[in-house]
Amino acid sequence: MPDLKADAVALPALGALAGGGWIELLGRIGVAFGIVVLAFMAARVARLALDRVETRSRLSRPALYIIRKLTSYGLVAAGFFVALSTAGINLTSLAVFAGAVGVGVGLGLQGVVREFVSGLVVIFDNNVHVGDFVELENGVRGEIVEVGPRASRIRTNDALDVILPNSKLIENQVTNWTLRGETRRIHVPFTCAYGVDKARVREAVLEAARAVPFTDESETRKTQVWLVGFGDNALEFELVVWPTPEAARRPAAMHAAYTWAIDDALCKTGIEIPFPQMDVRLRSLFGQEGDQALEALNLKRPAPTPTPASPVASENDALEDAQLSREDVDPEGARPVDETAEQRA
Repeated sequence: MPDLKADAVALPALGALAGGGWIELLGRIGVAFGIVVLAFMAARVARLALDRVETRSRLSRPALYIIRKLTSYGLVAAGFFVALSTAGINLTSLAVFAGAVGVGVGLGLQGVVREFVSGLVVIFDNNVHVGDFVELENGVRGEIVEVGPRASRIRTNDALDVILPNSKLIENQVTNWTLRGETRRIHVPFTCAYGVDKARVREAVLEAARAVPFTDESETRKTQVWLVGFGDNALEFELVVWPTPEAARRPAAMHAAYTWAIDDALCKTGIEIPFPQMDVRLRSLFGQEGDQALEALNLKRPAPTPTPASPVASENDALEDAQLSREDVDPEGARPVDETAEQRA
């Protein structure tokens, strides 16, 4: 039979447990576990309280989101440290062990650590905030509703939640539609038949666009109609318009609304929207060409179409827009391109 008393003398710690010290150890572990649970509960309560403050406070939503995240992380981290101290674990003695474990965890979980650090960068970044409406490279558009430890959650206008790794918001190109709460100008393409009166097209489309309730028009944000190209079957136009910031968060519906209004306006004024067509020219029929081929088909050459009179020059919105200075377009970001040239002038 082993001598328990001798072992207890040789191993003080084991002797303490044999003497009833294990009850104290279990008590410390239980208290430490309770502290961790309380820390998580406190973090949840603080998060819910800040959510209520967000609906009433004048602070910006990104600022409150940063406070909420820091408070939650801080309470949980403090709870863990207090729990370890309560359990009787000396944190200074674990420094070397923690360093070795940290290297191993960093090599094995470097992806998780990378996403966590990227999330902290996104939270404190001034270009992307929670609540911004963004567009990703793959065409996904939605509002950033949450930045988590590993991934961010983007909710589209169709109520779909897209889970995106935090590093993608830093490394890839992201279009922020609502940066600094401003709106963005959009281009809505449409076509009309060749020979159409451009002035009538411009007046009809401008009237339709201004009737849309979310059109934002001011001295520096004018609604315009541009002729941008000559297509195979039609003239190619664009409606250039500034929507309100609220409408900019729903780009697909906004684009569809303007397209609908343009179609109604063109149909109302009788302006033709052309269909794809192809002209076939008959050069030879059974060895005959020109008038002889037409006579074989019992046809006559059509009379030449009279050349219409030169139309009156219509107002060109694109010319006016091209002459705007940078201060008129973007007063906040305007600055002289060549400061030395300006000083010489």
